[in-house]
Amino acid sequence: MRSKMSAIQHSNLYIFLAEFAGTFILVAFATGVIVYDAQSGVDNGLWMAAAGPFAALVIGVYLFGKISRAHFNPAVTIAYYVTGHITRSQIKWYIAAEIAGAMAGSVLVAGAIGTDADIGANAPNPEFGAHVTFPVEVVASAMLMGVILYVVYTNGLRGFSGIAIGGIVGLDILMFGAISGASMNPARALGPALLSGAIYDMWLYLTAPFAGTVAVAVLYRLKFKK
Repeated sequence: MRSKMSAIQHSNLYIFLAEFAGTFILVAFATGVIVYDAQSGVDNGLWMAAAGPFAALVIGVYLFGKISRAHFNPAVTIAYYVTGHITRSQIKWYIAAEIAGAMAGSVLVAGAIGTDADIGANAPNPEFGAHVTFPVEVVASAMLMGVILYVVYTNGLRGFSGIAIGGIVGLDILMFGAISGASMNPARALGPALLSGAIYDMWLYLTAPFAGTVAVAVLYRLKFKK
C-alpha cells in the first residue's frame, strides 16, 4: 500500500508531544471563540465557531504535520490505523495525547476566558432527533477524513494541507453545526464536556465521528491496497 512508504519515523515521545500541543491549540481556539462570543453579547453564530478551529488547524498542521501527521482527533487516529499509516502500538500514544491536550485546552479557556456556553462544549440541536443528528455527524466526519486522506495521497497538496484540513472543518461547522454540533472529534467534544458537566450528548460524539472516519478509511484501503 502506498501509505506504507510514508509511515511515521518519529519516536512515540515526539508523537505524544506534537499531538498534545496540536490538540491543545485546537481545543483552546475552538472553544475559546465560543466562550468569548457568548460573553460579548454579540452573537456571531457559526462563523465564529468555524473560524477558531480553522485557524488552529492551519497552525497545527504546519507545525506538527511532519512529526505526527497532525491528527489531533481520536477518530482520525483510528482511521489512520485502518489505512496502515500508524501502528497499533502508536494508537495509545496518540489518543492519550489528544485527550490530555483537549482537557488542558479546556482548562485554559475556563481559567483565562470563562465558563460560558459550557466552555464551548458541542451540543446537537434539540429540534432534531438522533435519527438526524447521528448521520449528519457521520457525514461531517467522513468529509473531514476524505480531505485528510486526499491531502496524504497528494503529498500535502503542495503546501496547502493546513488550509485544506482547516477549511473542511470550518465548512463542516458552517453546514452542520446548527444540526449536530459538528464536533467530528471525540477529544474536542470530551474536554469541555467533562470540565463543564455537559456530558448529556457525549454518546453522539463518541460514536458518530469514528463511524464516519473509519468508513472512509476502509474505502481508501480497498482502493489503494496492492
